[in-house]
Amino acid sequence: MTDAAIPSVAAEADPPPYFTAHVFVCCNRRPDGHKRGSCAAAGSEALRDYMKARAKELGLKGVRINQAGCLDRCEFGPTLVIYPEGVWYAPKTREDVDAILTAHLQQGGRARHLMLTERDVVPKD
Repeated sequence: MTDAAIPSVAAEADPPPYFTAHVFVCCNRRPDGHKRGSCAAAGSEALRDYMKARAKELGLKGVRINQAGCLDRCEFGPTLVIYPEGVWYAPKTREDVDAILTAHLQQGGRARHLMLTERDVVPKD
């Protein structure tokens, strides 16, 4: 990946977005003992399942929560990213998931204490 930003361009003829928010939860699993770890080994599958059920309970419309393969931020797992904003989070508990759903997807803000930022980079090999 390069440092150059890829512009986000919406053309007039583009259809409206199908979802207002798309949440990708990493559920990648590496072998036990792998030096980078894995989100699934850190509990991401259960958190994804909880997030899906809780979003439905909260009646969040236009929000899709999906399982993703490796998002390449394994050392911080479990991780998830919410688009279209591209905001990354590292939830560890159901309470963290609730905070993300409430702050980001209900209120349009951020759960800043759970965000991964530009300072959270994968260590070089």
